[in-house]
Amino acid sequence: MTESQQQQIFEQWLSEHKGIFFKVIRSYSSVQEDQEDLFQEIAVNVWKSVPSFRNNCAVSTWIYRIALNRAIKWSLKTKKQQEREADVDAIKVLQPVEEKPDERLLWLYKQIHQLDEVDRSLCLLLLDGFSYKEMASIVGISENYVGVKINRIKKHLTEQSKMM
Repeated sequence: MTESQQQQIFEQWLSEHKGIFFKVIRSYSSVQEDQEDLFQEIAVNVWKSVPSFRNNCAVSTWIYRIALNRAIKWSLKTKKQQEREADVDAIKVLQPVEEKPDERLLWLYKQIHQLDEVDRSLCLLLLDGFSYKEMASIVGISENYVGVKINRIKKHLTEQSKMM
């Protein structure tokens, strides 16, 4: 694969799946500068992975796997994220100008931000409509355990919403 072909594929993937990038980034950081750094790291990893993509899964699954792995490594490396609350203004920065997120969406991002890495990843994948089997493959846990964790996440979010 030539570098030109790699660049073309990367740009297409970025255009078609930019929502994945932003969902993962928002979930792992609430600070604009950190979000920009994480975006760069994920983008570089996706670009480097283009030649190794074997078409044995959906491109979105492949990108999620790369983005989540990179975000988890980034999170462990920085350790800042555990100490911060979600910053609503930083979340708004990544919203398209024509969209104004409602309070429920901001609340949901804040709640997702506070989950541990695996739960956060599962929550994002669930919101994007992935099956338990696909989630298990991406995150690296059993399909049954995905179900258990999803039920716990739902219960936790339900309890948190009652305190709103």
